[in-house]
Order: sequence, then structure tokens, then C-alpha cells
Amino acid sequence: MNGTRVLVLNSGSSSVKYQLIDMRGGDRLAVGLVERIGEETSRLKHTPADGESREWSDPVADHDAALKAVAAELARDGLGLDSPELAAIGHRVVHGGKHFTQPTVVDDAVLAEIERLIPVAPLHNPANLTGIRTAQALRPDLPQVAVFDTAFHTTMPESAARYAIDVETADAHRIRRYGFHGTSHAYVSRETARLLGRAPEDVNVIVLHLGNGASASAVRGGRCVDTSMGLTPLEGLVMGTRSGDMDPAVIFHLMRVGEMSADEIDTLLNKRSGLIGLCGDNDMREIRRRVDAGDERAQLAFDIYVHRLKKYIGAYSAVLGRVDALAFTAGVGENSAPVREAAVAGLEGFGLELDGELNAARGDGARLISPAGARVAVAVVPTDEEMEIATQTYALVRSSGVSDSGAGDSGAGDSGAGDSGNLT
Repeated sequence: MNGTRVLVLNSGSSSVKYQLIDMRGGDRLAVGLVERIGEETSRLKHTPADGESREWSDPVADHDAALKAVAAELARDGLGLDSPELAAIGHRVVHGGKHFTQPTVVDDAVLAEIERLIPVAPLHNPANLTGIRTAQALRPDLPQVAVFDTAFHTTMPESAARYAIDVETADAHRIRRYGFHGTSHAYVSRETARLLGRAPEDVNVIVLHLGNGASASAVRGGRCVDTSMGLTPLEGLVMGTRSGDMDPAVIFHLMRVGEMSADEIDTLLNKRSGLIGLCGDNDMREIRRRVDAGDERAQLAFDIYVHRLKKYIGAYSAVLGRVDALAFTAGVGENSAPVREAAVAGLEGFGLELDGELNAARGDGARLISPAGARVAVAVVPTDEEMEIATQTYALVRSSGVSDSGAGDSGAGDSGAGDSGNLT
């Protein structure tokens, strides 16, 4: 393998996000987004490292057309997919089940396993598969690597991963806690250790990934031991439009008393709950503006959001036993000083406190916002899921003997397809 560039693709149901990264120095050669795929108002925005952004709006029929458009934009900058500098394409795949524990070179067996997991990730895995297959068609000679959102959480012990339901029923239907945002939690926990000047294996970290989707994780010595999302991304923290933790009997109540269908309840809990269900807004900036103006509904939504955060901070402090750092990341975690302040307020008994000036100060990089000498470091660590995917992809193709023709050991081992009859 001679190339040093990795193209990272994140294929959603109606969008493709991409970054081309040179792994010699971590430079982003180009970033972009194709959105509203399949609509008349499709849009592409492409930004090369050494030039101005280009945007156009034309119908993009499907993911095949979207990736061809991406390839054309890269070629305009001399960064085409036919470049010998391109070592691999790394794909974000949301659900990898229990046994995809590491990045995996894609072959027919891996594709079949990802497809078999569609019932537990119906909104995400089909789009991820489409992106992989389209990229394979464009560059069949190039290694395609799947990096799974769930992989980082496969180190959870069974006591954390199992739900307390009949074991045979759970196994038959692959019901367990998988967790998501794994590439972010892996990256942020490692970067937090680096910020502290310590090795990841020596540090216990609670990571709060707070965006429109939100999740928490307890990371002991670089390995996840618990996380807030479960079988699906619905469990856990209060999110932009998702309810998070809730008595499951609410569903039966809505069916029996509210006469709602399963699909209606699904829509309610995933798209009309969380912050938007509580106050009509899911943008934390707007919610804070309303709070500052004395809006009671916004204040209640904010208080419920923060209360859930505190519960998970406390729970994961107990799970870890010793906490070295609490790290905030993603859009809300990185940018909302009021959320960080409220989440930590009153937790001095856990060793958690903030320096008000450091918390309020804006910054682009990883930084500490706790006072000097605090028992537990509190940090803001910008997440970089694309770099994490690129790093894992490049490391795999370099170490596994995969050639530019895509041949060789897939590097899957225990992390790959394995026993196709057992994904739980």
C-alpha cells in the first residue's frame, strides 16, 4: 500500500458527508456534504483545503449519483478517486451488532452481516450499505473499511449489556444494549487522557456526547464499561427529539388508552419528544434565549435535560469507582457553557466543579474548564469522528496486508463476520 489518503464517507438516508484526509499529517484535503438526495432541491457543498467553497443545487437522484458528484468535485481539485495516493475508503456504519468489535475490511460476508442487522437499525444500516456498495462500484480495486458506531461499546460486561428479560427471547431477537456514538466516545476519551498528559489505559473518563442525539459513556482505562443508549439510540439522555429513558409501560398505556398504533408511538418517542416535545424547540441556543427571557416551558425543558445529565454523571461515577475526568463534546457539549455549568452544579461531593471564566471562554481545541488542583478534571474536547474513522481505516489497511487491489486478509478476525448465525 503506497497511498496515504483516506476518503471518509458517512452515508445517511438522504445525505452523504465526506472528508478526504492525508494521514501523513492529518490534513483535511477536502470536506463536503450532499444533502436532500432524491429531492428536486438537492444541494452539494464542497470545500477544498486550499480554495473557496463551491456549492450547487441540482437534483441528485440517489446515492450513486451523489458519490459520482463527490468524485467529480474531488477531481476538479486534483484529488480524484483514481489517485494512487488514495489508500482506502472508510465508511461509518451505525450498527455492527455484538461481534463487529473493530474496523473491518468489507467483503461479501461482511455486507451480508450488516444487512442482517437492518431490523435493529432500520433508519441507518440501509443507507450505510448503499454508500459502501456505491463506493465499491466506483473503485472495486480499493479496500473499503466499515467502522462501526457500536464497536467501542462491545467491551461492556454482560451485566451492563443485558436487559433483565427472558434470555431466550432476548437472544432470539438480538435484544441487548449496543450503544452508539462509539467513534466519538473512543476519540474523546483518548483525547481527554492526552489532555491530562496520561495514557488512556490509566484514565477513567465519563464522556457526555451532547448533540441533537446525546449519549453518555463510562470509560475505564480506554474501554467502555457502560453507555446510555441501548438496543436503539432512543434510550438514555434527553435529546433534541428523542425521549430517552422512560417507563416502557407508557407504550402499552398509549396503545390501550390513547389508541395509538406502534408506528405513531415510534414517531412520538423518536421525533416529537425530548426537548422539542417539552418546549417546541430542539436547538439549545434558542432554548437558552427563551430561558433568559423568562419562558417557563423552556426553563422546564432545560431543567429536565440537566436533571438527566446529573443522574448519568452520578451513576457512572458509581460504575467507575474512580473518575479522573468528565468530558463534554459534540455541538451542545462543546458550545453551551450554561449546560456545562448546570450539569456540574451541586456535584462538588463527586469532586466536580468548574472555573467560571474558563467555562465561559470560547475555544476551538481541547481544554480544561475545572479549577487548578480539582480532584476530577472537567474538559471540553471537540469530537472528530471523521478523523477517528480515517485513523482506524488507515491503521487496518496498513497492518493487515490489504493491497490496493483489495485482496488479502480482511483483518476482521473476531471483529468480523465470524459466526453468521450469531450476531447477539
